[in-house]
Amino acid sequence: QVQLVEYGGDLAQAGGSLRLSCTASGSIFYINAMGWYRQAPGKQRELVATITTGGVIKYADSVKGRFIISRDNAEYTVYLQMDALKLEDTAVYFCHADLLRELGVPAEEHWGRGTQVTVSS
Repeated sequence: QVQLVEYGGDLAQAGGSLRLSCTASGSIFYINAMGWYRQAPGKQRELVATITTGGVIKYADSVKGRFIISRDNAEYTVYLQMDALKLEDTAVYFCHADLLRELGVPAEEHWGRGTQVTVSS
């Protein structure tokens, strides 16, 4: 079984910063990519940022220049540094991993339970 556990969600003021982290544990052979998605009330879940094991990074346009994703491959951990926070960044942030539990089996998608980020004025 695989678990993704997120940390770091909190209340922050607009213009402030937060740092999220997520660690994957369990039966993991290889992680292709890890990343962050978010879901605001009444909206669909959307991509925030992803990073592959090789270091290829993708950001949503709405967070480019403000958020930085990084990863510790050895520790199966992904981070999201969020600066210059805006009210519209308020959402539940979910950690995501695309991984192999064994050699030779199809990759699987796994999700964390989410951590709340609230940005106030």
